[in-house]
Amino acid sequence: MTTPGRNHIRWFRNTAPYINAHRSRTFVLMLGGDGAQDPNFATILHDMALLHSLGVRLVLVHGNRPQIDARLEQAGIPSRFHDNMRITDSASMHHVTDAAASLRAQIEALLSMGLPNSPMQGAGIRVCSGNFVTARPLGVVDGVDYQHTGRVRRIDSAGIQQQLAAGSIVLLSPLGYSPTGEIFNLMLEDIAVHCAASIGADKLLLFGAAAGISGSDGSLLRQLTVADLAGLEVQDPEQAQLLATARRACIAGVSRCHIISYRDDCALLEELFTHDGNGTLVAKDDFEQTRSATIDDVGGILELIAPLERDGVLLKRSRELLENEIRQFRIIERDGRIIACAALYPFLDEGCGEVACIVSHPDYRGGRRGQRLLQELEREARKQGLDRVFVLTTQTAHWFLEQGFEEWPRDALPAQKQALYNLQRNSKVFFKTL
Repeated sequence: MTTPGRNHIRWFRNTAPYINAHRSRTFVLMLGGDGAQDPNFATILHDMALLHSLGVRLVLVHGNRPQIDARLEQAGIPSRFHDNMRITDSASMHHVTDAAASLRAQIEALLSMGLPNSPMQGAGIRVCSGNFVTARPLGVVDGVDYQHTGRVRRIDSAGIQQQLAAGSIVLLSPLGYSPTGEIFNLMLEDIAVHCAASIGADKLLLFGAAAGISGSDGSLLRQLTVADLAGLEVQDPEQAQLLATARRACIAGVSRCHIISYRDDCALLEELFTHDGNGTLVAKDDFEQTRSATIDDVGGILELIAPLERDGVLLKRSRELLENEIRQFRIIERDGRIIACAALYPFLDEGCGEVACIVSHPDYRGGRRGQRLLQELEREARKQGLDRVFVLTTQTAHWFLEQGFEEWPRDALPAQKQALYNLQRNSKVFFKTL
């Protein structure tokens, strides 16, 4: 019997792998001043509290550009920018620090809530903010004196790590301090990238108005690598800025950046705890690229799978057969060499697809490349409207069980596949519901 409670429990079970994967990880979240003015702002902080309760170590870097603009307008002081950076004179600096202090206090208050029947009940979160960012003056650029606008000089990574280890959420405002006792107005993106890189963050989550990055046709781009960004044209200025920040962070050593919406009530949790996510993932290239195979890859795939064919793990494929089926394959390439491959054969009438030929080169095993290819094939199966995938295997049953497959009888296979079943190999059949 299906009830709302059981549906919730099933969903909760599906999140368990992500809960385990994220526990004790360090995430840096970058939220601009526009996000802090959005009606969903309090919900984002409540979701941060949930992540904290699940053992995720969090640093929140907040911006305050619209808050500064409002204060300067009220004081009759014009806002001045050059190359999208504020020129902070002495008259403006008081309002800059006032905006940062006010928003910091608001965030601390929201993270201190503990009312019964609220998302924060019993949270008991400690928030730590301080002089973790050492800054230097930006100086004169293109003949423009930025005065009290600065850049990050150093992040006190040891101090931040100490607070995270003690169970605190670390809160960083867009201010930095010099050894001479000066205060500088800093770019939000500058702090977020330097902080994520210096503390070795596992993820940098970047909030914008839109749900990730839109392609030229307006569709959501769910996954990109740094290499993909070179030829990518993004029309929206905010999205272009977020992509540039993600690229800087990946080059600085952060392996994954997620671009999500601060307007979407569920964006943060959906991005972290569901298979397809909610926004756009920008991954560090790391000299490896995953792509669809082409006819030029046939020789490399044959070389990769030959040892397993000799051992009887895989059925032997001729060059001619592989050339005919090459469009079904995806590969991982490293420095021009194919180091892993996998294939998906759809059975559209039955709403399922066969996953086959998942192989990693012996020199590169242990890097979860098989899992990565399997996840990509599952995404492709969903895109084709398939609701299940299956696999036939003789020696790797445990690996597929670990990936969420379940053993089924042979007669569960599509009729076309049953007709081709090799009784001598006596392969076991495993299905996975997508």
